[in-house]
Amino acid sequence: MGTGFDRNTVIGWALLIALLLGYIFIAQREQSKIQQQKQHVQDSLSRIQPPSTNPAIAHQDSVRNDSLLSARTAGSFTGGLQTQELTTVLENDLIRITFSNRGGQPQQVELKQFKRFDGTPLYLIPKGAQQFSYLIQTGPNTTADTKSLYFNTAGVSQRGASQVLRYTLKDSVGRSIVHEYVLDTGQYMVQMTISVDGALQLLPGGILHAMWEFTALPQEKDVTYEKRTTALSYYNTDGYDYKTLSSTGDKNLEDLTWIGTKQRFFNNTLISKDNKMGASLKWTAYPDSTHDLVNTQTDLTIKVPAAGTVTLPLEWYMGPNDYKILKAYGLHLEENVQMGNGIYAFTKYLNRWIVIPIFNFFHSFVANFGIVILLLTFFIRLVISPLTYSSYLSGAKMRVLRPEIDELKKKYKEDQQTFGVEQMKLFRAAGVNPLGGCIPAILQIPIFFALYSFFNSNIALRGQSFLWSHDLSTYDSIYTFGFSIPLYGNHVSLFTLTAIVSSFLIQIWNMNMTPDQNNPMMKYMPYIFPVVLLGVFNSLPSGLTWYYTVSNVVTLLIQLVIQKFVIDEKKIHAQLQENKKKPKTKSKWAERLEQIQETQKKAQEVKGKPKR
Repeated sequence: MGTGFDRNTVIGWALLIALLLGYIFIAQREQSKIQQQKQHVQDSLSRIQPPSTNPAIAHQDSVRNDSLLSARTAGSFTGGLQTQELTTVLENDLIRITFSNRGGQPQQVELKQFKRFDGTPLYLIPKGAQQFSYLIQTGPNTTADTKSLYFNTAGVSQRGASQVLRYTLKDSVGRSIVHEYVLDTGQYMVQMTISVDGALQLLPGGILHAMWEFTALPQEKDVTYEKRTTALSYYNTDGYDYKTLSSTGDKNLEDLTWIGTKQRFFNNTLISKDNKMGASLKWTAYPDSTHDLVNTQTDLTIKVPAAGTVTLPLEWYMGPNDYKILKAYGLHLEENVQMGNGIYAFTKYLNRWIVIPIFNFFHSFVANFGIVILLLTFFIRLVISPLTYSSYLSGAKMRVLRPEIDELKKKYKEDQQTFGVEQMKLFRAAGVNPLGGCIPAILQIPIFFALYSFFNSNIALRGQSFLWSHDLSTYDSIYTFGFSIPLYGNHVSLFTLTAIVSSFLIQIWNMNMTPDQNNPMMKYMPYIFPVVLLGVFNSLPSGLTWYYTVSNVVTLLIQLVIQKFVIDEKKIHAQLQENKKKPKTKSKWAERLEQIQETQKKAQEVKGKPKR
């Protein structure tokens, strides 16, 4: 953008602010409020509270009732009604999965390479936070849920470099169900196979009706932002989509390749490669809770062949939203890494094709991520330097023409229409584009939004410290208040302050380059813009505000070098005077613009004539 605070400069900054605020509003929409969490908990307790006030008696009643219910529904699977729950572990260098023989399902998942923000182990699925089961027909008009039946297992076996866990459930007439889980070294993906012998009787209608319930718990320091980025994500024949989880809701889907719950940096996703899954979704978000993010209930319908014995190959990804890892599976799981969506979806291609490769290249020989961000900033500033120079050159031309423009203002101060026509003639004669300062800045806006998404979704920055920031993926805090200030927050981010101060210095420098300012808006612009950014930036990742700080410092240095040592305004003035002497050919756009201005001028003259 031009260095002088002329009208085009104000328009450019106003456009940038509007787009910035619009993007952040879309990307971080507040979840609508539901009924208060206390009432939710009370209602839940009232539904499950046993009638007896004696805890021991109440527990005995509960066990007795469950046993009677299971015995009636188990049919020939009464061998699965044992009451002892046993657990078995599959683990590699990345993940530790604890399985339960009750339902033969994953019970707890720990990601070994990550910690929660407070340093404790990161359980993507804490114990009791998930249930996965399905219905089998055990008799005429009788069904049982697999989560109420106990499977048998011989433990973990080795198959090459893979660990294998098999759970088996048999009935008294020879039918059986087998759950097999395979975990490879260096993988977060678990191969899950459900084999049913006697499927025509156990799964009538050729449909496996599964129930998957999952409660996502926060893993990050900024719980508010994590709630905004938590979503139900899925991929079907129509492509990728997601549903932001605000309050409560439901949705029906068909032909799914995969479906899961995506948090900011992790996801829990069930995969069926043959697109045979349908789903009925229900969710309840907890915006007032600091413990639970959202509870999702997914009723799945999975088509099975009409055969006596069927095998359903599924996959289960329980791991980080790492673009490289997810991309390698070839299932479009990398869409869970939100590097641009909605009307800003085009920015994800800038991130995937340019920003990520350059970032990874610098990290290949520099371990510290703060230095990597520094190098990335230098690279981006180098790439856009032609636009930067063009913007400053345009500003210098406008400053050179300022005295002539002021003369036109004095000459036509009572006739703004004529002033506009004459000003355009001056610009064309001198060979100056009045929008030359704004166009380069507008072309940089996609880069701005791409980096905003990149730093908010890049898991590589999670837990990485630099200077006073302990985690570049979240805001740095040098002081925390005991209260929250509206539009600001409850903490002071030092990287935000450095970004704001450096931005303020840029505005002051630009204003001083055009000292004669009569428009109050132009005079106050250097103070308004940093104040707006202060409230917006305070909760952004410190990696992002560190980038803005470096970028602003580089901008100041470039301005100093270009304006003091590169741009010679005397030479520019001489060149513009030479341009005036050259014959001009009007573009169709210029001709059309002049026609419009002349028509408006004549209309004004006719309107101003006294009637006879």
